[in-house]
Amino acid sequence: MFRLALFALFALPSFAADLRVMTFNVRYPNPNDGADLWDKRKDFFVETVRKHKPDLMGTQELFYTQGEYIAQQMPEFAWFGLSRRGNKEDEHMGVFYRKDRLKPVESGNFWLSETPEVAGSSAWGMSLPRMVTWAVFEDLRTKKRFTYFNTHFAHRGKVDEEARRKAALIIAKRMPKDGAFVLTGDFNAAAGDSSAYSALVPPLTDAWMVAKKKAGPEGTFHGFKGTPGKARIDWILFRGPWKVKSAETLTDAREGRFPSDHFPVLAVFAL
Repeated sequence: MFRLALFALFALPSFAADLRVMTFNVRYPNPNDGADLWDKRKDFFVETVRKHKPDLMGTQELFYTQGEYIAQQMPEFAWFGLSRRGNKEDEHMGVFYRKDRLKPVESGNFWLSETPEVAGSSAWGMSLPRMVTWAVFEDLRTKKRFTYFNTHFAHRGKVDEEARRKAALIIAKRMPKDGAFVLTGDFNAAAGDSSAYSALVPPLTDAWMVAKKKAGPEGTFHGFKGTPGKARIDWILFRGPWKVKSAETLTDAREGRFPSDHFPVLAVFAL
């Protein structure tokens, strides 16, 4: 008993300093999704998040009603964000965080355009406004702070390639010059093989590439089919004195159905 207690005592600080970060494109509530309608998968979505226990989760394609439902079902989380129109209509870059673990010290939004402070602004021929929701978080366990960005890049293949590159350059310019930093998102670009990725890595590090342990497929979009695409388009990037204990593409399914048309990605950082 004494040895077990002693082991737990020494193991606790290391575990307590782990930070679990998830990126999850939730798929907006498209009324044409048939068997994959949000109302039919929302409880499984919540179960999936609860099962994998993120401390911080960046979402994409989140509508306000979806965000409110998730928060109501998981009261241990709070969330914030605006839509890409600058209100509660349309897609949000909703940021969810465990209230007993993280405290947002400040937060805000900017748009991936030539006028980043103008809500709803767009540029470079994109079909929709694109944006970043950000926060400076204080870790209630370590009392240290880090900056967090969450985003969703333009989606139209080669047509939007230059727009994604310019969006990445805006993020690289606006992220803090020093201190720990995390970026999550659906980048609609292949990790390691796109101009957007090259604009961000370096100066950032790809958690998937340096993780001590990796699990799950490389591809993260599956279109509700469960068969991953070739490209890893959902990324968790970071900077700081952290180590990545593990990175996993999560493929939870129930009776052949999935919580979203993207697999979520989870990285566990040792702070």
